[in-house]
Amino acid sequence: MTEIDAKIDALVPAWLTLPDVAERLGVEVTRVRQLVKEGQLIAVRRGENRVLQVPEEFIGEGRVVKGLVGTLTLLKDDGFSDEEMLEWLFTPDPSLPGTPAQALSENRGTEVKRRAQALAV
Repeated sequence: MTEIDAKIDALVPAWLTLPDVAERLGVEVTRVRQLVKEGQLIAVRRGENRVLQVPEEFIGEGRVVKGLVGTLTLLKDDGFSDEEMLEWLFTPDPSLPGTPAQALSENRGTEVKRRAQALAV
């Protein structure tokens, strides 16, 4: 869990606190913390109070967006830090179109994973 820099913070359109994530997923906050610890979600400290927050686009209808966990695993295996993963996920890619995070939330995860795998080459 890192402190986010302003450039990457500006790329992410909306954030949720861990209690908000827990409410949307219908789980306890401790479960959300576990998801972060296991690398299934990225949480960063931001704002005046340095509160842990997760990009809102990572949370779908009562679950973590399909394909996110696999994509995060691929990026981590490629040596990406949490900040680098956020930057990649929220930087527009004209060939998608949109951002990889948008593509995941629109159930276009195969294409996102293909691009993530290509980064390792």
